[in-house]
Order: sequence, then structure tokens, then C-alpha cells
Amino acid sequence: MNIRPGKNIAIKVPLHKWAETVAYYRDKVGLPIAKELKESTGFVFGDMTLWIDRVERQSQVDVWLELFSDDPDAAMAHLASPQRDELEPLDGVTGHWTSDPAGVVLLVRNE
Repeated sequence: MNIRPGKNIAIKVPLHKWAETVAYYRDKVGLPIAKELKESTGFVFGDMTLWIDRVERQSQVDVWLELFSDDPDAAMAHLASPQRDELEPLDGVTGHWTSDPAGVVLLVRNE
């Protein structure tokens, strides 16, 4: 079983801070936009995409990370982390949502 960094980092931002946060990464940090969606803006972040996601019913910022594994079920057993698949739909993705001891959300999935 092999666990390695994925291609996505998401910062979940409250609705009232979203536009300001997108502008910060675009204008101050100078990251190029990779993709724009209705509720999310993705920035080129080295070999990864940094997503700034607008979350309507959220009061604080969360950072979510993606991890790749050839066997997500074995990776989950190895991590001994809670399964949190209720967080977001995993449409067409083989994997699971979990979190680390500090509460950072992790998506452990097949590449």
C-alpha cells in the first residue's frame, strides 16, 4: 500500500470571505487561475491545484487535502482514521473522506 500527495488542496471559505480570499490569491499572491466554477476557483499551485471553495453555511476556514493510494481501503485501515464519507459526494471517485487527528479533512482516493 502506497500513500502519496494528490493533485488538489481545497480551502473551504465562508461565503462572506470568499471573494476577498479569491482576490488575495489572484492579485496579491499572483497565482494564475486554472479553472473557475460557480462555487469554486482553482489556482495553479506548483503541480497541484489550490481550490478556494465558497461554503454558504460555514463560519470558519477549513483546509482539505487529497491523498492518492492504489488501495484506498487499505490506506484507511493503515491511517486508522474515521470514515467521513458524508462530507461531500464522491461521484465517480474510488476512495473515502477522513480526517487527521487535528481535524484536517483528507480525501484518500485512487488516482
